[in-house]
Parts: sequence; C-alpha cells; structure tokens
Amino acid sequence: MSRDSISRRGFVTAGGAALVAGLAGCSGSSSEGASTDSASSSETVKIGVLEDQSGNFALVGDPKYKASMLAIEEINADGGIDGKEIEPVTADPQSDNQRYQELTREYINDEAVDALWAGYSSATREAIRPIINRNEQLYFYTTQYEGGVCDWTTFACGPTARQQLGSVLPYLREEFGPKIYTIAADYNFGQLSADWVKVLANENDAEVIGEEFIPLSESSFGSTISRIQEADPDFVMSMLVGANHTAFYEQKASSGLDVPIGTSTAMAQGYEHRRIDPPAMANIYAGVNYMEEVPTAGNTSDGGFVDRYYEKYPDAPYLNEEAETNYFTTYMYKEAVEQAGTLEQPDVIEALESGISLGTERAPEAPEGGSIELDGATHHVDHHMWVMKADEEHTVEAVTNEKIPEQFLSETVGCDLTQETEQTQYTPVDYFEEAE
Repeated sequence: MSRDSISRRGFVTAGGAALVAGLAGCSGSSSEGASTDSASSSETVKIGVLEDQSGNFALVGDPKYKASMLAIEEINADGGIDGKEIEPVTADPQSDNQRYQELTREYINDEAVDALWAGYSSATREAIRPIINRNEQLYFYTTQYEGGVCDWTTFACGPTARQQLGSVLPYLREEFGPKIYTIAADYNFGQLSADWVKVLANENDAEVIGEEFIPLSESSFGSTISRIQEADPDFVMSMLVGANHTAFYEQKASSGLDVPIGTSTAMAQGYEHRRIDPPAMANIYAGVNYMEEVPTAGNTSDGGFVDRYYEKYPDAPYLNEEAETNYFTTYMYKEAVEQAGTLEQPDVIEALESGISLGTERAPEAPEGGSIELDGATHHVDHHMWVMKADEEHTVEAVTNEKIPEQFLSETVGCDLTQETEQTQYTPVDYFEEAE
C-alpha cells in the first residue's frame, strides 16, 4: 500500500456508515443521519495513548501518560487541532507486551486512531511495530532508546544512545581521564548502548578496560563493584535499568566506590535521586534531553512546564524524561496536521517529514531548551542535551549543555525516509569495527 492510499480512519468510518445504511434499507428505515465521517471532515482528532500505568514500567510510563493528557488539555483549550478537539483514546497496557499487541490492533482496527503513542521499552516497541507496519499506522515512540530505527510510519523522538552517551562520555573523558568500565543491562538496549560506548570511546581517545552485562533480575552487585575497584577506571558508564538494578547505586555507596559514573538511564527516568537516600547517587552524571531540574525558563519559571504539570497532577512523584517527549510530540503532531490540512496519515507523515521545529519563542512546546527539530529524513529529533550531576545530597545541577543532532541514521547509515519507505533497525556493529 502506498502513502497515497485512503486513510485507515476514513475507510473504517465510511465502511461502517455504508453498513448502517444497508441495514437501514433492509428494515425499511431511512438512512438519514448516517455519515461517512472521513478523516478530513471528522469533528475530532482521535489520539491513541497506550502507556503503562501499572506493572513493571509504571514508574516511568505513568508520567508519559500524564504529560500526554496535559498537552491534549492545553491544545484543546487553545482551539484544538485545526479547530477540531482532540479525543484521547486510552488504556493501561499493564507493562504486558501481549496486551500491547491486543490494544494496538484494537486501536488501529476498531478505534481507527489518527495517531498512536505507545510503549516504554524497546521490547514493547518491537512487539507492536510489525502490527503498526502492516497497517501503516502513524506511531510516536517517545522513550530514550538504543537508536537505529529507520521506519517510515514510526517517529522515534526520544534521544538515542549516541545522543545521550555522546553528551556525557566526552565530558567525563575530559574531566577525569580515558579509562572506562561499562556496566549495562543484559538485553538489546544495554548491549547496543555498550557498543555505542566503545564507538564513542574510540572517537574520544578513550578505552573500555572492562565490560559487564547484568541480568535484569540481578540485585546483588558486590562482585561487580569489586571488579570495578580492581580495574581502577577513571569513570564508569552505567546503562542499568529497572528496580533491581537500582540496588547498584546503594551498594556502591556502601562499599565506598566513589568513581564518577556516567549514565543514560539513571535519574532522568526513574528519578533515583528522589527515591533513594543520599549519598547513593553522588557523583552520577546523566546525559539527558530532559529532567525536571533542567534550568530553562520554559521548564522551571513561574507557569512553566513543571508548574503546569503539578497543577494538573499535584500528587505526581516526578516529571521524567519520557514525559517531556510525549508532551512536545503532541505539539509536533498538531503542527503537522495543520500544515497538511487533513488527518489523512500519509499526508501528515509528509508534513512531519518537511521538518517541524518547536522553540522557546513558542513556549510551552520545548521545555528542554533551545529548539527541538524533527529530522524528516530519519524521523528522529535533534535534541538539546544536558549533562546533569547529582551531589552527595542528591541536589542536581547542569554542568554542560549542547545541541546534538541525530547522527547515526543520517550520517552513517544514510537513512532517508522521504525517498525510501523502509522499516529497518540498524545497529553499530554493522558500521563500526570497534563495536564488534
């Protein structure tokens, strides 16, 4: 099916109206009142939001859901999208990939959503992406992730490992020295992130002197800490994830391990600096596009993003990295629909590919600072990246910031979805010898 084919929502609603009309004719009743309700004439915009509000990923998924609802509320209060109110279609997938698959099918085939936001983990994304691909559904994936997805209906708008690690690793190399010890979760995300550490080490005249992959079920890190101490690196790169792995930070503090630690996962997502006692997160440096503490006017000023979030959700524990991405991508979608002048998904994708930019001059869309540009060729975002440091009291401060564009797909792979409608995930081992 090409991008010029009829939109799914138009097909489903038109087909439904035809069925109603046929049944009315059989009963002798008039078909008056039945309408096709095509995508371009619909009175509402149906946005599907599938984010974990319970289960293993609720800690990180619930803020995503809440930020989507905040953006939808703001946009509706300001006249909606091209004069149409957003109708959110939501459910709790409960951190269950089978339930994600069931709900994704339901949202595409029964609800005929105009756009879909879904999932925290890479495993979830890959569980539903074949369904999305088969149905050519416009899909926003908003978690920071390992990178490399070149897919014409998927917009992976969180920062990639190359962007996150590419902000914090060079900083630590300059500040502390070239010897790196890597610890990462033992699955796709952690393994590919560790490959990126090796690539970035090579680019920054550094060396990975040790590497460990930790099962997600592991919560005892005594042996790992001993090996780090024996190796005596200048800094550690940590891509640990999940509740069990949080124990590493507490145990490293108890053991007296005070080596600087760079990370793409801690603090910004699961807000460990708020949840566990000091000094567990002391000397942790996170490479992020967003944390609640990011010191931009659009974020922390009176009436800024943080204030608006807590005004709507006063009992929320934290406003995390992925929440901000759910938030600004909703505004990007609004811009694209209004540019396209239709809800037809191929046309909206084409508008997104033309390049959508959100900036501080149009706050509240870009809380992370500067401007956020969507790269149409790769469907990724050029992010404003920060290195955020936690001290012994878990006070967080920004130590550096810079704009980092998406590089792997654009410069190395040559992904250009405006020219070729592929649906592939590329990895660093395909292009960099040091990642093997």
